[in-house]
Amino acid sequence: MNWQALVDNRQRFFWVLQIAGWLGYALVNYIGSKVFEMRDIYVFVIVLNAYAGCLLTVPLRYLYRRIWNASPVVLILVVFGASYFTGTLWAVIQKFNLWEIYRHGYRPTEWFYYFQQGLDSVYIVLCWSGLYFGIKYYQLLQSERQKALKANTMAHEAQLKMLRYQLNPHFLFNTLNAISTLVLVEENKDANQMVSRLSDFLRYTLNTDPIKKVPLEQELHALMLYLEIEKVRFDERLSIDVDVSEEAKQALVPSLILQPLIENSIKYAIAHLVEGGKLEIKAQVFANELLLEVGDNGPGAELKNGHLQNAQGVGIANTIDRLKTLYENNYSFVLSHNDPNGLKVNIRVPFEKAKK
Repeated sequence: MNWQALVDNRQRFFWVLQIAGWLGYALVNYIGSKVFEMRDIYVFVIVLNAYAGCLLTVPLRYLYRRIWNASPVVLILVVFGASYFTGTLWAVIQKFNLWEIYRHGYRPTEWFYYFQQGLDSVYIVLCWSGLYFGIKYYQLLQSERQKALKANTMAHEAQLKMLRYQLNPHFLFNTLNAISTLVLVEENKDANQMVSRLSDFLRYTLNTDPIKKVPLEQELHALMLYLEIEKVRFDERLSIDVDVSEEAKQALVPSLILQPLIENSIKYAIAHLVEGGKLEIKAQVFANELLLEVGDNGPGAELKNGHLQNAQGVGIANTIDRLKTLYENNYSFVLSHNDPNGLKVNIRVPFEKAKK
């Protein structure tokens, strides 16, 4: 059993600390007896005292649990009162053990001698109470922290799912609109081909967990499914150039992170070129970072500080939100003018290699 599992099991954790603490008390007293050259029989006194202390402090646990939600004044009064009573009782038992075992049945002349020097025992029990409350508050703090982390994780996952699932209806609307156009112009063969490829692409999106990252190689396969749909629309007017290193193919990326960027390039660049256009998809690993690039040779757009001046649609904003949610500030998303024409998107994220 690991340490975290032990801490989570409060019943077992209490007994481990209780036994270990009183064994430590016995060990310290044993070392002290050697310093003061006590006889060997004093070991039995030490063991009985530690055993008595262990038993007497157990009821305190149940008492403190009952008053846990009481006001601070009540807590302080009960803790000091219970510690004083338990410590005094323990002091009497210690005196009895010492006189009966070590001094061979010695009896004091006055009964109140049993209570002498009892403050040391009260102090030890008070320290035990302080440790109990300290550990209890620490456990509660850890529990609340775990709940907060769990709630934050759930919100984080919900946000990622929302952002990812926004892509499907957005893309689906555009594709169905294209299919409708093909049907209207009676290009049924191309329409059927597009429906078939659309079903393959949607099957991939449904089978991919929006929370988990996927290898770039898998992401490129999904992109090719999408681009095959677009090729039905544009035929020879759409050319694609993919330049991805072997190392980059093994990098983990958010699923469908490039698809809205490709869709934007087709919608706002390629579709406006009479002679068609070219898409470039590049990826490489440099300085333990994955560098992604999507470029086109369209008419371009107005940029300001690496961002679109008049952004339309949800594609780019959605992609930036997903990157920010997944990587916080450890990413970059920059738009720039492509050479000689068009727009280029550069994404930098930490390189995470997919496990085989």
